[in-house]
Amino acid sequence: MKKIYSRSEFEDARKKWAENMHQDQSLKNKALDVFIEADRHNWIHQTNWLGEPSLQTPEDLITFQEIIFRTKPDFLLEVGVAWAGSLLFYATIMESIGHGQIIGIDIFIPDDLKDRIFSHSVSKRIKLIQSSSLLVDSYQKINNIIGQNKNTMVHLDSDHTEEHVFKELSMYSELVTKENYLICGDTIIDFIPEQTHRPREWGKTNNPNTALKKFLKVNNRFEVDRSYDKKRLMSNQPGGYLRCIK
Repeated sequence: MKKIYSRSEFEDARKKWAENMHQDQSLKNKALDVFIEADRHNWIHQTNWLGEPSLQTPEDLITFQEIIFRTKPDFLLEVGVAWAGSLLFYATIMESIGHGQIIGIDIFIPDDLKDRIFSHSVSKRIKLIQSSSLLVDSYQKINNIIGQNKNTMVHLDSDHTEEHVFKELSMYSELVTKENYLICGDTIIDFIPEQTHRPREWGKTNNPNTALKKFLKVNNRFEVDRSYDKKRLMSNQPGGYLRCIK
């Protein structure tokens, strides 16, 4: 007879399955090989939400949803809006749970994109700031919007050079509240070959993961939440989901 799991038993089983998968180095190598081959075709650019490209893997979008649902942030800051698909995804999740506001900051947000963003009902949860994330004025404006004693989550996904990301980690980590998350985007750059098909300023020795390693050496408020690495095979952010512990 098929075993009927209780919810708690199923959770225990899922943790064991995830741990076993995490220990399967052959499987992880195959997944990375697929990621690398697919990246040559810009596959992460193929996922849309409410019509806009999200530039995230489906697994990462599900992970964001899990974190938002569990932590229920008052504010989620996305540094790097791009085509706003992930911004709209966050807003959809927050609308479904009836809680939360999103701040998106980018150096360039086209007017036609703004029109499309604010054509959706979930956009009432979104505020956009067009500015450099590293300006003190930008940080202060965001800090003023969030206010005091607010449960805050941050996703960094703009310029991916080590210097830029380290500065963002140092600045915006201050906004993250205990038990919520600081997500350092695109750490995968450190694990794949140089992107000769779309050259960038960042690469194997100059990327978000190298910045993250530097940051964790000087900041003890955060730890890498490995539970997400254990249950995902295709992620832009391996080791990049940081839980605030202080």
